[in-house]
Amino acid sequence: MSWQTDWIYSRARMTPNSIAISDPDTGERWTFQEMNSRANKLAVYLQSIGVSKGDRVALLSPNDVSYFDLFFACGKLGAIFVPMNWRLAGEELEYILSDCEPRVLFYHKEVRNIIMGLKRRSLVEVTGNEYKTIMKIGFQNYEEQWVGENDPVAILYTGGTTGKPKGVVLTHQNIFYNMINTITSWSLTSSDATLTYLPMFHTGGLNALSMPVLHVGGKVIIGRKFNPEEAIQRINNEKCTVILLVPTMYHSLINSEAFQQSAFPTMHTFLSGGAPCSYTIYQAFNKKGLLFKEGYGLTEAGPNNFFLNPDSVLSKRGSVGKPMLYNQVAIMKENGTEAAEDEVGELLIKGNHVFSYYWNNEEVTKKTIVDEWLHTGDLSKKDSEGYYYIVGRKKDMIITGGENVYPLEVEHVIAEHDLVDEVAVVGLPDEKWGEVVTAFIVRKQQGTVLEEEITTFCQKKLGKYKVPKKIIFLEELPKTDVGKIDKKALRSNVEKA
Repeated sequence: MSWQTDWIYSRARMTPNSIAISDPDTGERWTFQEMNSRANKLAVYLQSIGVSKGDRVALLSPNDVSYFDLFFACGKLGAIFVPMNWRLAGEELEYILSDCEPRVLFYHKEVRNIIMGLKRRSLVEVTGNEYKTIMKIGFQNYEEQWVGENDPVAILYTGGTTGKPKGVVLTHQNIFYNMINTITSWSLTSSDATLTYLPMFHTGGLNALSMPVLHVGGKVIIGRKFNPEEAIQRINNEKCTVILLVPTMYHSLINSEAFQQSAFPTMHTFLSGGAPCSYTIYQAFNKKGLLFKEGYGLTEAGPNNFFLNPDSVLSKRGSVGKPMLYNQVAIMKENGTEAAEDEVGELLIKGNHVFSYYWNNEEVTKKTIVDEWLHTGDLSKKDSEGYYYIVGRKKDMIITGGENVYPLEVEHVIAEHDLVDEVAVVGLPDEKWGEVVTAFIVRKQQGTVLEEEITTFCQKKLGKYKVPKKIIFLEELPKTDVGKIDKKALRSNVEKA
């Protein structure tokens, strides 16, 4: 067993009585010693049902302590943890299960109906008596096997917005370097506590803050269904110091009464990820004297890749910062040359935190990792001081009348309008222009705004070719399972109409 692969044992040895996990919904709390003991007991059980090194162990559950139980137990055995998106349709889940072929599928009682609709497999309910019995048994001595840093420990399936979900294989080394990058770059300590609302079947929920905070000896609070009033109460009650949410969560947070009333005395950093953030959110935190900044990540790379110094947040608004301590970043143009200052190109990333390969998908792996560089598919630019900015997805760039339009720039302008609640900008096919800039807007309840008003507002701030030629008002914007605005669904709905 390598020191990198069973770090929960080492952490439990160092700070056995410190609280590792807190679940406000149940009132339960577990120390590091208890978490290591739970993982040991679960490892014994897994071996008893035939799980060995390299076998997959799947979980279908909302956020729960069992994510940590299974991750650490698999790490001890060399097995591979596969957390699955419980919001997927049955056919999508069947595809993932047939792709990774788990030896056993653990599930939460809240998804029992979904489980019953799947093909029969070896099942264990994490909220059932069998699982509780596993955690009560006294045996903690599993048969150890050598587990190295390059052995896989998890497969995280991507959302599949461009086709079938892809299984991103993360080794112990990948996760270790993401933790070390995050701890050293963000100066995390054992005093830090984070509230995890992002789903833990997603890299943002599992790896962005949860694992680094635990690794350094801090506390993770389990969040389930996001409610802004409840979230603020828990941030204060649990004395949280740092939190990661997606922009749609922050949007509802800053519009809540609790946000206006709270001073957040223990918080040092509010982080946003998953999608670019509106400047109105920056302004809301700035007015309260709170540190808010954006990060950038993806399942295939950590997910953490950049650090933005608190002193630079206001002067470099919209920047994700500079590369972390142990990674390399480059911006490449279509012609294969590196982009100059303020030139836009594809973001490439290299480092030990970058994933190993896609499960059962060698062809796509070779296209994604070229000469050790991960091709992210995201467009970026760098300013004269070395600060990076994410412009948008390569596939989302709009080409209208031969001009390139980056949706994020247009979204930021429209979001500044007082009567706009949410906005998403996409390119729709057009016979004359190739694509037309199209804005989907949700209006604030206290007023109405007309198409002509938005057009005039944009004309004052944007070049003529960037101004939306189509404006569509909606009651709400479609969201993905992790809270991102679903632009694929927007395009699809318009094409069907």
